[in-house]
This record gives sequence, C-alpha cells and structure tokens, in this order.
Amino acid sequence: MSTDSRRSAGAAAPAGEPTPAFLLLAATSATLVVLGLVMTFSASFVRSTGETGDAFGLFLKQLLVCALGLAPMVALALTDYRHLRRVAAPVLAGALVLCALVLVPGVGVEVHSAQRWFDVGGVSLQPSELLKVALPLGLAHLVAGRWGRIRRGDLRALLMPAVPLLALAGALVMAGPDLETALLVAGIGATVLYAAGLPGRIMAAVLGAGFVVGVLGIVTSGMRRARVLAWLDPAADAANTGFQTLQGWIALGSGGVFGVGLGASRAKWGYVPNADTDFIFAIIGEELGLVGSLTVLALFVGLAVGGTVAARRAPDAFGRLLATAITAWLLLQAGINIGSVVGLLPVTGVTLPLVSYGGSSLLFTMVGVGILLSIARAGRPAGMQEAS
Repeated sequence: MSTDSRRSAGAAAPAGEPTPAFLLLAATSATLVVLGLVMTFSASFVRSTGETGDAFGLFLKQLLVCALGLAPMVALALTDYRHLRRVAAPVLAGALVLCALVLVPGVGVEVHSAQRWFDVGGVSLQPSELLKVALPLGLAHLVAGRWGRIRRGDLRALLMPAVPLLALAGALVMAGPDLETALLVAGIGATVLYAAGLPGRIMAAVLGAGFVVGVLGIVTSGMRRARVLAWLDPAADAANTGFQTLQGWIALGSGGVFGVGLGASRAKWGYVPNADTDFIFAIIGEELGLVGSLTVLALFVGLAVGGTVAARRAPDAFGRLLATAITAWLLLQAGINIGSVVGLLPVTGVTLPLVSYGGSSLLFTMVGVGILLSIARAGRPAGMQEAS
C-alpha cells in the first residue's frame, strides 16, 4: 500500500460530519441512559424508602454517577481513539491488579459471601466492571501490534500473550466468586481473537473449554446448582429458589401490551427481588408492557448495528478489534440479563447495560460507549481500504 493510501485509509471522518454509525450509537445509548434513569427511580423508590427513608436516595446516586460518566464519555467520543493505545497496557495491568487486590481479606468488601467490591469513602467500586473496558483495550492493542504477523498466518502471534492474559482475567473474576462475569469476560476476549482470524476449530475448542469451566463452576457451588435447578423447574421450589423467576414472569405477564403505567408496578413492592438491578427488565415489561420491552430490544439492536458498522469501517486493526469487543460486551451482557429474566438462562447477577441501577456498571459502560463513539466517528467511507 502506498504512503498516500495508508494516510487515506487511516484518516478520520471530517470534523463536523458525524458518520451514520456515530449518530445511531449516540441516539440509542442516550435513549437507554435516559430510560435507565427513569426506570431506576420507578423500580428503586420502594427499596430506597425502606433502606434510607428517602424515596429519591438510590435514584440520586445513579443520577450522580450518570453525570460523572457523561464527561469521560463525551471526551472520549470527541478524541481520536488511537491515542488510547498509549495507555491500553497500563490500564489492563491496573485492572488486573485491582481484581487481585479485591480478593485480599480486609481490602475487598464481602457481601453475601462474595468479595467483589472496594469501599472508597462509602462508595462501592467493582473492579470487574473496569476490566470490561480494560480487557478490550489491552487485547486490541496487543493483537493490533502483531497484525502483520497474524495476517501472514502466525497463530502464535495471535494467541500469545492474549490467551494467558484472558485466562488470568477470567480466573481473578471467578475467584470473586463471579462465574457469570468471568464467562462474560471470556466471551469478550474470545470475540477479539475470532475477529482477528482465530480458526474455527480452535474457536470451537475455546468455547468447549469455557463450557467445561462453566459446568465445573456450577457443580462446585451449591448456590449455582440451585439456580440451575430453579431455571429447569422454577415451580418446584416456588417459595425459595424459583421465587425470583416466577415473580419476574408474573410481572412481565401483568404488563400486557401497553403496561400498567409508569410507576404503577406492583412487583417492585417486595415481590421481585433486585427489581432495580438484575430484574429491571421485568419492571419495564410490567409498567411499559410488550411495547416497552420490544423498544428496549430494538435499542440494543440499534447498538449492535452501530457497533458492527463502526467495526467494519474502522480505519485500522486496533479500531476494528476494539469496536468489535465493546459491541460484543454490551450485547452479551444485555443478552444474559434479559435471557435470565424471561427464563432462557438461569438467574444471574449481571445488570442490563446503561439501564440497571449500579454505579460501577453505569460509569464504565458509559466509558466503553464513549470509546465506541470515537471509533464510529473516525469511520472510513465504504470501500476504502483498512490501514495495517
């Protein structure tokens, strides 16, 4: 490729001319954030009143995190994403260190037999949420740095040190214990490798290994076994392990086509556990009905389309891999959350991106969206060659 061709292939979109992918991603993510704030208040004011005496307490915390996340999201969206390669390795290293430190007794905070949080001045921080941003950055940087060798078929250049790093990240998260997030992290990493050209047979072996790890994680944990049994037959223990699933179904079914009305949910009054976090989709279905539920699904489809176009039009390998990883993260997490609410998957502790209550989740998801917007903004026109 000539020097002029390389310069043209790596050029960002002209300033002041947002690409269609950028506009689609900006519109869908902003709508999800606003919807999330509205539904967070609606789903949380009962719990908030009971815990703090202030119906607005949890909502105001979420609103503050949203305000804090808006600045880096906008800044990243307006910055050339290629500058992030300078900090990709340190950010990934820092995230892995934090994921290790949170496991140290007295350093991390234990909640319900899980040690996944830091308590910083009364504010909880979950390092695995940072890892969801850091891992795509780090892996995309490493793989893009070996892009020439990988395109020549050097499989070792693709797998090393990406696979050991991915295994370390998954092991640290799983030690939380947090099997669901560990599998999500593994899925994000596997997506990067597959997008970089990992052969299908090896990808199948990776997925098989992930399945085996998942099964081992289930059979070695009484709580996870109970969740799987409840998923297979929620009515068998309707008052205990199947309670959340059954109440979520009742909430979804009660909404009908147009819902019972914003704020009018009955399920959030102690019937659906974690109504503002893991099961906020059930409250959306009850209050906004089938129309509201399908709207949420359509918004995530919009994110999928925008993210896919951003990846395909990225001017270099780093951008393409990074956009692919972030898009996969958002869609996998949304799929796991919604799948567990409607009964396609066992109940997990995974939140609905940009919608569920949760400070760390919202903050780092907004950071990830900002990076994705930056890649979309730099998109090359259709048909232009990608830079090496």
